[in-house]
Order: sequence, then structure tokens, then C-alpha cells
Amino acid sequence: MPRPAKGQVIVDRRRRSPSYAVRFRTYGRREYVTLGTAAEGWTEAKAQTELQNILADVRRGIWRPTVVEVVQAPREVPTFHVFASEWFERQAVEGGRRGGGLDTGKADLKWRLSNHLLLAFASRRLDQITIEDVDRYRLGKVCEGKLNATSINKSLATLAAILEGAVEYEMIDRNPARGRRRRLPAVASRRSWLDRAEHIAALLDAARQRDRDARVCRGQRRALLATLVFAGLRIGEALSLRWRYIDLARGTITVRDAKTNAGIRIVNILAVLHEELGDYRARLDTTLDALVFGTATGHRQGSTNVRRRVLAKAIEQANKQLIENDVEPLPEGLTPHSLRRTFASLLFAIGETPPYVMAQMGHTTASLTLAIYARQMNRRDGEPKRLKALVEGHTYTPSSTRPVSASIHRKRSSMPISSAPVRRISVSPTGSK
Repeated sequence: MPRPAKGQVIVDRRRRSPSYAVRFRTYGRREYVTLGTAAEGWTEAKAQTELQNILADVRRGIWRPTVVEVVQAPREVPTFHVFASEWFERQAVEGGRRGGGLDTGKADLKWRLSNHLLLAFASRRLDQITIEDVDRYRLGKVCEGKLNATSINKSLATLAAILEGAVEYEMIDRNPARGRRRRLPAVASRRSWLDRAEHIAALLDAARQRDRDARVCRGQRRALLATLVFAGLRIGEALSLRWRYIDLARGTITVRDAKTNAGIRIVNILAVLHEELGDYRARLDTTLDALVFGTATGHRQGSTNVRRRVLAKAIEQANKQLIENDVEPLPEGLTPHSLRRTFASLLFAIGETPPYVMAQMGHTTASLTLAIYARQMNRRDGEPKRLKALVEGHTYTPSSTRPVSASIHRKRSSMPISSAPVRRISVSPTGSK
């Protein structure tokens, strides 16, 4: 038989108001129950009565120990700025397609956060961001007119990814940026490039005129645009190019400062570019370590400076001359990257294969290469023949077409480019021919 329930009253008189508790044995173990203080109305007699009641419940088998419910303090929800910053750091280390961290996309992701999302949501707690706030952000970006639909959708996708992480951490119940309804209708952007020999000639003629009017770096503007058109270098690759990486004797340009590993490549110099670079090199007295298209003080130019002061000015002057000659102006939206696409168009015009074009451009995927290839192969306006003549250095002028500007063409034989005579210039550290 179990031992009879016994207990006693415990009085703690160490405080100003004595406290009362009972101690007893039940179910094979000791129990201690705090009753209260004298200030709360407890006396020793009242405590004895409560002890007898507890012991009676123990004998009947109905007594249960008091369960103390532990209430956790509510979790503090961080602001969007704090959580997005931590999310960005995780993406930088663990993000990317293969989970190895971000490389080239890190700057773009930081731009979306710093220039757009944080400006709208930085001080808001995650649980305070609503669907209405997301829609208001989207409408604001549309009204600003600074971003196209694709860029706005990318920023919304980034916002949705950040808030999805907050849902997984149980900081918010739902993701207000999730769902296709939050996105703008996708608008396919038309990639621009020059696919007419007349337009290429007009652009380079305008650059030459700008060189004549310039006080410093004469000849550089035309040579730079010609390199973008006839070698397909990215603007950053061209502005980082040094003379030691241009071998006019072998006819190659070695690209080392590239955007991707595939971008590190050797570009074969077309005959028309060989002459342009040879003429430009002959003007200079410089070293092999010097930048090919540096500033007057030898420093690296900024890409924005090239876009605004070189390409934009050349486009403006070329369009003025084209309109005077009753010729369609250059396509809208031309950028330095448009001239890189032009290079792919030229290679297809002279009969090169897509794998060769991909290697020359440093492409990792064939989508853009094949898009330009399909467009060139479907042409029936005779322009591929004119582009081929432009690259080979002679003029193709059938009776049914308008002659291409002669300033870019030197009269040569119509032999293939591989055997076309070119002027060989050896580059020495002192700049002598």
C-alpha cells in the first residue's frame, strides 16, 4: 500500500509580509506549492485548511500539480532594411545558379536594392508591407519613367524573394509581393545594332569629323568606334585594352580584362580594322603598357564619358548628314553594346559559322548569336554583300543600290579577306613603326 499523504505548512517570515506555502508527498515524490503572502490575505490557519484540502484530493487521486504556462515574449520583426541587408549578404555567398555565390550579378542586385527597393521600404517593418504598398511601388516606378517594364519586374522579383525568406522564418504570414499579378506585362525589347554598311560608314565618318575638331586625342574617337564595330569588344574591354595586347603583325587582339571566363579570348582583326588601328597607332608615341583608348593624361576613360561625348555626338552628326543625303537615320537606342552586336552581324555577312562567332564574341550561350544569324540569313536586300565588301575593304555598288560612303573604304582588289594585303606595323616600346 502507498504511504499516506502527509504534509506541512511552511511560513517564510524573512520578508516584511510573511509568505505561506505547503510541502507534502504524493505519487512517490515531493511537491511544493506556494500559496501567497499575508498581504494577500493568507494566514497560518488558512494555509492549514488549504493543506488538508490538497491532501484530501491526493487521497481521492484527483490532485494534479499546477501547470505553469510559459509565455514567450513576442518576436521582434525587423525592418525591411535590416532583413534585406542580411538577405543580400547571404545571396552574395550562397546565391547564384549553382549556390556558389554571386559574381557578375552582385552589382545589379545591389543596384535594385539601394536605388529602388530600400528607398521605398527601408524603414517599414516586414509585417507592415502590404499588397497595396507593393502595387503603389510598381505604379510609382511606371510613372517615373526611368525604368522599363523588364527592370521594374526584376525589382519586384527581388522584393518577392526577400519577403519569401521572411515567410520561411515565420516573421510574416504571407508574401505580399508574390504572384504574377504584381508584375507588369512583359515587353520584348528590340536589340539594336547596325546592319547596313551605309550606317556604319556614316557613324565612322562622323567620328572622324569629331576627331578633326578635337583639341586632344585626335584619331581616338574613330579608332574606338571602329574597334567596337569590327572587333566586338565590350566597352569595358575596349577601355582596358593596352597596346601590348594588340598584335598587328599577327592580326590579333587578346582580351584579358573580360566580364566572364569565356570573355577571355583572342579576336582576329578584320582587314578594315587592321588599317584603322595601324593609322591610329602611327599617330602616337607611347609604350606597350599604355592604354589604347586612354585619356590625354594616360588614365582609363569612363564608359559614361564614351557614351555621351563620343558615341552620342557621332550619332547626332551622322544622322544630320544622313538626313541631308535623304537616307534613313541610324536606329534609335544605339549603345556601345549595339556596336558589339554589329560585329556579329558582320561576321555572318562574310560567311562565318555560329560557333566561330560565339568564340570571337566570348559568348557562353548561343541565343543572341543565333538570333542575329537568323536575321542575317533571311535578308534578301543585298545588304549582306555590302557588309562583306565593307569588311574586306572594297566597295560593293551594284547599279540598283546606293553607293556606300567611300571615306571608310580604300580601293583594293576583291580578293578574300584571308589573302587581302594589309600594312604590317610592328609595335615597339618606343612607339616606332
